[in-house]
Amino acid sequence: MSDLTRANFTHFEVISTRWDDEDFYGHINNVRYYSFFDTAVNGFLIKESGTDIRLLDSIGLVVESKCEFKRELKFPLDVEVGLAVSKVGNSSIVYEIAIFQGDHELPAAVGHFVHGYVGRNSRTLTTIPDTIRDSVRKIQRFS
Repeated sequence: MSDLTRANFTHFEVISTRWDDEDFYGHINNVRYYSFFDTAVNGFLIKESGTDIRLLDSIGLVVESKCEFKRELKFPLDVEVGLAVSKVGNSSIVYEIAIFQGDHELPAAVGHFVHGYVGRNSRTLTTIPDTIRDSVRKIQRFS
């Protein structure tokens, strides 16, 4: 996934960077990249499904994430997070993610994010809700 460009994504979530995202070294701190991933995926799901996903009987919990850092991000420029889905299983979804800033065609970071679906109360594996499955199919790109 490290050779991705903007052209590999059809959906982008724009996230504003904040003053405190930058660390003592003068760049956006690495932990914020994971926050951008989480915000982009869940923002997409809420908007696309028209549902408050926090209230569903089955909820997606992060069971795996990875980030490969390519270039620094800076405040106060917005980031654009490209989202695509590479796999939809019975109880999990794998998102491919790239973070872009400015007019760069190459990402500042690439990674993936896996949601495992569990019962809200039981916390045992369950099937992906239809509203979520229908939403992510719209950005399913990789095989």
